[in-house]
Amino acid sequence: MENFTFYSPTEFVFGRDTQHQAGELVKRYGGTKVLIVSGGRSAEQSGLLNQIRASLAEAGIAYVEQKGIRPNPTDDAVYEGIDIARREAADFILAVGGGSVIDSAKAVALGTHYKGDFWDYYCGKTTVPVPETLPVGVVLTIPAAGSEGSGNSVITKLEGRHKISVRYPMHLRPKFAVMNPELTMSLPWFQTACGISDMLCHIFERYFSNTQATTVPDSIAEAIMRDVMKQALILMKDPDNYDARAAVMWSSTLAHNGLCGTGKQEDWSSHRLEHELSAWYDVAHGAGLSVMVPAWMEFVSHKNPAKVLTFATNVMGICPEGKTPEELCRLAIEALKGFYRSLQLPTDIRTLIGREPDIDMLVDSLRGNMGDTLGFYVKLSMDDCRQIYTLAL
Repeated sequence: MENFTFYSPTEFVFGRDTQHQAGELVKRYGGTKVLIVSGGRSAEQSGLLNQIRASLAEAGIAYVEQKGIRPNPTDDAVYEGIDIARREAADFILAVGGGSVIDSAKAVALGTHYKGDFWDYYCGKTTVPVPETLPVGVVLTIPAAGSEGSGNSVITKLEGRHKISVRYPMHLRPKFAVMNPELTMSLPWFQTACGISDMLCHIFERYFSNTQATTVPDSIAEAIMRDVMKQALILMKDPDNYDARAAVMWSSTLAHNGLCGTGKQEDWSSHRLEHELSAWYDVAHGAGLSVMVPAWMEFVSHKNPAKVLTFATNVMGICPEGKTPEELCRLAIEALKGFYRSLQLPTDIRTLIGREPDIDMLVDSLRGNMGDTLGFYVKLSMDDCRQIYTLAL
């Protein structure tokens, strides 16, 4: 196990009706004028935004709003949010929604007091230390990205379709996250399934590592993966099952708050391969991951099968007796694909985007964003990445 720092100061307020505590939580963390950031119409139509407004008013907190953050959040919305925060002198940001809303809110928090372009931090242009960021709180409505408990944010720059993440755990972890599983019961099944795919991949990116003597984070990761898959199948049949919703919601946080990666060198190849798909074809991130993860796993299993083999036995429950390592890896990947398909998620690019992809464009864009190599579990060249995209066809 490698040296590590684990910094996770977020206060998680979990359970039924917890959204009514939003105002008191903002007040507790020093907010006096809040920018509420939200997505489409669902938070308004469900009455959730009215509940948040009432909670803020009861706590004596003034607020302004930014609505309309879309999936795969883009830089134009971040610029708009920064402009509102500066103009209205907001001193706190409250994200009401899922990962896209939270990621956009974090980018606004990062850029409001920065004198330059917030994108400088995403593209690596600036070496200026991160400025004082606005504090962020979350009322979570979609368990998926885990952004409610992480210091990460992913934004797409419309010009050039660059989808890039930052990781600033000391600055961008939310002060609090309100998590009421009941708020997720109205989600369309596709969104629930995509969320499950996303949280699983957040664990994969940490689990597939060459770091030795990591039995504690590996055991935590395996337990979460097994339970997420179990609860997903329950929700397929019973979408209003509170206990299953609660388990999946908490798993989304544990998958991405850094716990499963403590002391490990992480990989993140599957996410970066997928980012090109969702940047150029505007597909759901979780659906893109259900395509790219098995293809990546198939490629690396021929070069470094060790962790694929433990995944096969410890997570997918495949008995190794009488099977060669190659057979065990193949069965694990087939089982993972079968799980995705049981959730009605795609497992090939053509189905995902509805046409033939431009693999040359995807690889060129990936190289422009990430350089000539990718990942750590198996260090991938751009030719390797081309082969993985081809496997995903």
